[in-house]
Amino acid sequence: MRRVVAVIFHAPMGETEPERFVEAGRLASTEDLTHVLRSRVDEVVVVASGSHERLGSLDADVVRPNPESPFDFGATLKQLVRERRPDVLLYFGSGSGGLLGSESLDTLLAFAERKEPGALFNNFYSCDFAAFASASALLDVPFPANDNGLGFALSDAGIPCCALPRSVETEFDIDTPTDLLLLRASGRGGPALRQYLAETYLDHPMLAAICDRLADRSSLAYLYGRINPTTWGTFEQQVACRTSGTVEGRGMRAYGDARPLLLQSAFLDASPADFFDRLSEVADAAVLDTRPLLAVNGRLPPASDRFASDLFLAKEIDDARWRAFTVAAADASIPVLLGGHSLVSGGLYLLAEACWKGRDLVRRLHPEPYTGRNRGT
Repeated sequence: MRRVVAVIFHAPMGETEPERFVEAGRLASTEDLTHVLRSRVDEVVVVASGSHERLGSLDADVVRPNPESPFDFGATLKQLVRERRPDVLLYFGSGSGGLLGSESLDTLLAFAERKEPGALFNNFYSCDFAAFASASALLDVPFPANDNGLGFALSDAGIPCCALPRSVETEFDIDTPTDLLLLRASGRGGPALRQYLAETYLDHPMLAAICDRLADRSSLAYLYGRINPTTWGTFEQQVACRTSGTVEGRGMRAYGDARPLLLQSAFLDASPADFFDRLSEVADAAVLDTRPLLAVNGRLPPASDRFASDLFLAKEIDDARWRAFTVAAADASIPVLLGGHSLVSGGLYLLAEACWKGRDLVRRLHPEPYTGRNRGT
């Protein structure tokens, strides 16, 4: 019998309200995931520092990294492989995998049961979760300090890598407050996470208006950021409005690419207010992955500033550029949704679902494709 171990990594966050919101949401999602995994694997291990009360409710072996040493994802994962000796290893970042159904989990486990080394990623270019066959082979691979470049590291080491089909299950990750609010609006998530979201009072000032535009055939929504073309195509088929936009910054964390971006350059040449004035001339709503737009030489401000911006809490932002941008976004004449990579990946699927809640309308702008079998009966 092959030994199957699931490892979930959870990083603690700061003390601002948006950060606490995201951390508690990730741990609630982890609670749901550990409950599902318990019946399918031999051991569930959660690597987590901090003292969040939700850690005590996890049905898992909680391992705490050495607080006196800088955390290293790759070194910690290798240490767990040495100590736990799994034949099959499942890896999850906390906040990922919470929407996986039985069929998707079966796919992960079936892949990892292969005798030869191999890795199956939710996203090869920016890993949130993965399954590893012949886990001991990982010990020979130079691992990155974080999970974003894990696919490149394994591929460069000659280990065959595959990726799951893109869907809301595989792409959604709790990375920002916006992700959690989209989850609540769509009604998705496990029992612990749904209960947590039902009890929180945090809200988004523009989400309802964004949903109105997406369900309006006469509207046009502008999308910006690290968007996979397949995800964009699926989103466009599920909403009523038209879409346009710009894809920029893909792989910015995995590659560490600091080259200038086209729309970012145009934004830097204008004031934030001018930027949103121009945006309102070409669109009726906007969904913006702000990280590539506002990064300076690839660097971002702390999560406290980023998350406050996502929720339009401009007074709580220390970084002057992000504060000015957030004020301009709040004052824009069109509704704007701000977030990170997950907003324009799994978040787009949830947004397409949320916009139809309570509406009895024809969903698609586009007709059904003709297959020769669309005849009436």
